Amino acid sequence: MPHTPPVTPAAGARATHAPQQHAPRGSAKQPVFWGTTAVMVAADVVSKHLAHTRLPLHLPQEVLGDVFRLTLSYNPGAAFGMSVGAASRMVFTGLTVLIVGFLWHLYRETAPHDRRRALALGLVVGGALGNLVNRLWSERGVVDFLDFGVGDTRFWTFNVADVGVSIGAILLVWVLSREHEAEGAA
Repeated sequence: MPHTPPVTPAAGARATHAPQQHAPRGSAKQPVFWGTTAVMVAADVVSKHLAHTRLPLHLPQEVLGDVFRLTLSYNPGAAFGMSVGAASRMVFTGLTVLIVGFLWHLYRETAPHDRRRALALGLVVGGALGNLVNRLWSERGVVDFLDFGVGDTRFWTFNVADVGVSIGAILLVWVLSREHEAEGAA
């Protein structure tokens, strides 16, 4: 079969093209989710490293008087001191993996334009991954160092990951409840 060269327009002639087709615009949720997740993990890992290497164990360092202190401690369990004894590290690692898997499923079901839901999921996933990295890295437990309270009345010592998980969870409940209300009104 003889080879036929492609036809090209003559010099000075106008080429006719089909209307330009635009590729579909990227998902608005992706940069929000991935950016939030990355910032949460990075902020958590860096802040825990600084606390672990620069703060004395269990010796409060005042930042805003007695109200806000930096107090290094290690939590071998989970949030609010939950523990299942010697198996805590493995149990909470497994639970974290399951929870992140469920949150990944929620992310994949999130509408491409839903930035609020992506933000909420990014905060929770980033915080969960930050604590997971720390749990795998340290046999002593997860580094906690943010200490709020007045005198002997203090909140549990926590970390940046816990802040992300808490704020993200509250935002996620709000977003999902609004979605549920909108479905009910439809």
